[in-house]
Amino acid sequence: MNRVFPKLAIAGISVAAFGGLWATVSTTDSSSRNAPSLFTSEAHAAEKATIIPAPRINASEKGKRAVAIFAGGCFWGVEGVFEHTKGVISAASGYHGGSKRSATYKLVSAGLTNHAEAVRVVYDPSVVSYGQLMQVFFSVVADPTTLNAQGPDRGKHYRSALIPTNNAQAKAARAYLAQLSKGKYWKRPIVTKIEAYKAFYPAETYHQDFMQKNPRQGYIVRWDKPKVANLKRHFPKQYRAKPVT
Repeated sequence: MNRVFPKLAIAGISVAAFGGLWATVSTTDSSSRNAPSLFTSEAHAAEKATIIPAPRINASEKGKRAVAIFAGGCFWGVEGVFEHTKGVISAASGYHGGSKRSATYKLVSAGLTNHAEAVRVVYDPSVVSYGQLMQVFFSVVADPTTLNAQGPDRGKHYRSALIPTNNAQAKAARAYLAQLSKGKYWKRPIVTKIEAYKAFYPAETYHQDFMQKNPRQGYIVRWDKPKVANLKRHFPKQYRAKPVT
């Protein structure tokens, strides 16, 4: 876990002005993040969405099953958004970019490996295309302009990346990043990279479906549930209320 801006359970509560509660952030180990959070008000929690155009070049994928991998900071929120996206068959949190031996949360979160926290998305291309998944990803999930950082989290393992699993996806990913860079939809330049697919290692069981299992956990309330709310608001045709598991 990053020792400066950890992905954390919220430890302390202080009453402040400005009409709300503010949580004091403490560094914790991975197990303590699963404790119920006292700070569950969503009134303050809102990440801005940046709604961008759909890709001009999409991946041509046939059949009823395709796989893509996305790295966008904390895998809880990435997984949670895609679990609420129509056409997604499953979404699994895990690690990409390093070895099997070091693919553990303890090592990855300490920054001791080359992994990125990532989500493996299995989807039906006849319902949702790779291009639509990329559009959702950059609109409501990940900020492509922050290097090795997302939200409160810092470290290379929180980098944003597109990880295509076939040539069609790779072509579409390259074209879309070029399209977005040219469009200048963000004030800062895009730093998201395309990473060559290596092995994907599923994360520990307690990380899977984390948002579904822990809807009132502090980090989920503050950083991840707003992403799902933005999906529902800005992509109503792609949103489904009941998430896949």
